[in-house]
Amino acid sequence: MKICIWGEVATALKGETPGGGELQISLLSKALARFGNKVIIVDHENQEEFITQDDINVVPIKDWNKGLRIIRAFTHRFPQLYKTLIKQNADVYYCRMRDFRHIIAYRVARKVGAKFVFGLADGLDSLNFAGRCKYEYFTKKAGLWWFFDIVFSELIHYWLLRKSDLVLAQHEGQAIILKKKKINSIVFPSLIDIKEWPEVPNPDKSDFIYVGSLAKNKGFDKFYTLVINNPSYTYKILGMPRDKTGLRYYNKLKGMKNVKLFGRLDHHSTIRQIFNARALISTSPVEGFPNIFLEAWACGTPVLSLYVDPGNVIQKYKLGYFAGGNVDNLVNAMACVDLDKEYSIRAMDYIKKNHMLTAGRIQAINELFSSI
Repeated sequence: MKICIWGEVATALKGETPGGGELQISLLSKALARFGNKVIIVDHENQEEFITQDDINVVPIKDWNKGLRIIRAFTHRFPQLYKTLIKQNADVYYCRMRDFRHIIAYRVARKVGAKFVFGLADGLDSLNFAGRCKYEYFTKKAGLWWFFDIVFSELIHYWLLRKSDLVLAQHEGQAIILKKKKINSIVFPSLIDIKEWPEVPNPDKSDFIYVGSLAKNKGFDKFYTLVINNPSYTYKILGMPRDKTGLRYYNKLKGMKNVKLFGRLDHHSTIRQIFNARALISTSPVEGFPNIFLEAWACGTPVLSLYVDPGNVIQKYKLGYFAGGNVDNLVNAMACVDLDKEYSIRAMDYIKKNHMLTAGRIQAINELFSSI
């Protein structure tokens, strides 16, 4: 089976993950390739064609950056994306993350008689327009592309979900939301691969940890308030400011003795810090199924989440604490974090059964794509 995936995935395949969606696409690509499928990644950010050690072919898009800035999307980018995707003549075209340009991949799939698969990437993908405005659109700097992105994404996103041959939801909650919108989907759990992770034999489990973008739409202002009001704990922060809110609070935290700012670390260093953390704190108001949650559980580190419990798994499997939006509840949970061996066993057992990239899961992924 030949599967074509379009998106900014080349850096994730090289181990330099720009985001959670890209990491999930790279893991899916590896799973499909390991089963013997021909997997092609079309990446407009990549400048040259190459083949990975997993036998994944990464293809650039010719002339992507040519033409006049204002009109080159129509004169060069969209036509070249269409031509590149057509050239692959795949059996399945897969897209993930909300992007109005996915309609080009959909049209190509219909042109060559292929199937089209759409994977949800975050909580925003299933929210209504007002929710996306609040948590995404209005948090970004306005401009011509910003306007284009809003208008066309909102016109195309749900239409594309309804037209897809298969929609992959991250958890049961997303699937229920989509069903209410009369969109059929199946739950496709996020993947994790720990075979090359560093070993941390005696983690100290001392500091609370925050990992991710330091930005308003990730709730970094809420995390700052939590730190200020609870100075008896120690905290470490992994990530860099991504907007004015993040930069403001990042600068305020610089002088605090109970806060360690690490900036952005490579993946192995991040995993080591999570292993050594007392608990991961998440104050993000909207998420799909965060990779950082999976990584924390695989490290035996509890997740204390203010707003998000994807598919109700934190409560169902006792993987930490879900505060339901109540900061006081989250603070109370910080005082009684479960660090015993039973928790680590329970968390890893959940990861193995539901998310780990094992031989059985690779086979199940292949059967799913083959059955479309």
